This record gives sequence, C-alpha cells and structure tokens, in this order.
Amino acid sequence: MTSALACDPATGADPEAPEVEFGRSTERFPVARVGDSAFAMLPTHDGRHYLATGWKIARPLATWRRSDFYGHSGSLENEAAFRAKVLEHAEHLREKRALGRMEISSRSQTPWGLSQGATVYAEGVESHSTAGHGGFKLSAERNRRVHPLLRAKGGWYEEDCAWAIVAISFPELFTSFERRCAERSTKDSWPDAWEAIFGTVLRPGESHEKDRRAFHEAHAGDWIVVSAIASGHRKGFVECVATPGGQRGAGTEERRFLVPADEYAVGRFGFVIDPSRHAVYAGPSSFIGWQRGTSS
Repeated sequence: MTSALACDPATGADPEAPEVEFGRSTERFPVARVGDSAFAMLPTHDGRHYLATGWKIARPLATWRRSDFYGHSGSLENEAAFRAKVLEHAEHLREKRALGRMEISSRSQTPWGLSQGATVYAEGVESHSTAGHGGFKLSAERNRRVHPLLRAKGGWYEEDCAWAIVAISFPELFTSFERRCAERSTKDSWPDAWEAIFGTVLRPGESHEKDRRAFHEAHAGDWIVVSAIASGHRKGFVECVATPGGQRGAGTEERRFLVPADEYAVGRFGFVIDPSRHAVYAGPSSFIGWQRGTSS
C-alpha cells in the first residue's frame, strides 16, 4: 500500500508541486517517490540505516528492490527522519520551480574548463557546468555586493564549497533547503567571516573549521596519528605513525606506536596517542616505507 501527499488546490498547496508517495518495497523497506526522484531507507550491515536514492523508477513502489538504488545520501536515525528528508526534497523542488531558473547553452571559458551549459538564476548570476567541475559566475556588479571577506576576485565561485557564498549573498535566488546548506557550509569553512558579517560567535559544534583549530590548539604538544594500518606482526593491534600536533611535511619528527585495535577509533580530527598506554614501537613494520631499518 502507498500513501500519496498530492498537491490539492483546496488545501492551499501548490498545484504545480510534485506528488509525494510513500510505501514499502517488495523487500519491505520504506520507499518514496517525488517526481522522478526515488528514495529508500536501506539497512546497513551493522543494523543502521541510510538514505538511498534512485532515478525514474517507473514501476509501482511495492515492486521496488534494493538493486534499483545507487546513491548514498547519509545516515538515517529512523523512519520519521526518512519521511522528513523526502518531504524536504519535495519542498525544495516546489520552491525551485517557483524561482524560474532558466537553462541556457553556453561555451564560456571557466576556471574549470569550457562550459557545457549554464543555469541563469537572475541577471548576473549564472551557474556553469563543465566536464569535470563547475561553479557560479557573478557579474562585476553582483560581485561587488558580496561581502569583502568572502568576495572572490573575478566573480567565480566553485561548486563544492564557494557556491554557498553566492547563496548567502543572494538568498532570494535560492530555496529554503539550499539556504540551510549554504549557512552550514559557510559556518564550517569560513567561520571568521560568518562571525564578522552576522555579528555572532559560533559555539563548539557549529563550525568544522573552528572546531578543527580548537582541537589542534588543545593537542599542539601531543602525538596525533597521521597514518595507521592493522599490524601484521602484532595481532589485535593497529600500527600507527604519529607526529607532534599531527604536523606533516619534510623534517617532521615521526614515531610509531601500537594501539589496541578495539580502542583505535579516529575522531573528527584524528586519534591522539596516550603515551601512558600506547607504547612507542620499533619492531617489524607493516608500512612499506618503514620496513627497512626497523628492529625486532
């Protein structure tokens, strides 16, 4: 059985919005369809779940199978979270349609190669796609409206992170979902600019970059693992190469340590060696680069 959240003019919903269907697959996992997009809540080997995506599965939802899905869009806590993600996507499509973006042909030269097409968001705001990458191009007038702390000379903003600068500079051209993503990305990547522009202080957990700095400041004098491998010489241990503060580069001192495998779990910014429990190791190595000159 499936349930459809159709757009009904009588409810005040947008009649142009895509229908949302929820149901169960032939293998009994939750699935949903929003326009041409297909979603599933799939289990992992450890009992967790993740959001899987597919495209244009024309068959009824009850006939869908795991093999119909190929995309991985993050973990899901429960079925309520799955439904929320699907409805968020439907909201995004509805708002995107209302914005009236226009696809055009383009052979413009971009920092990432020749444009293969562009999307016009508004006058002076275009998103270009190339064979390998892409990003936004702002006109000179539009680019002057970007805050100096975030402004890119030339008006090009790549699609991985810098697109968020365009979105927070011209929020009226983006959907609610895109604005939320842009806010998160800007806080993560440019916390100093965000704090200066919006007159706020980001707390721990609100910015990846700010948290990274705090971690390395707190552990500047500690040994942080920069490379690890399951030991082929000491069963049940992970052989780790660590450096002071996690530094890298020529001339950086390196030491090897053995860490119990059931204890080794890399956090957000690295594993910190505890010298009182993790012994310096000088025995045979499982690292190719360390296999010469080690003692048993």
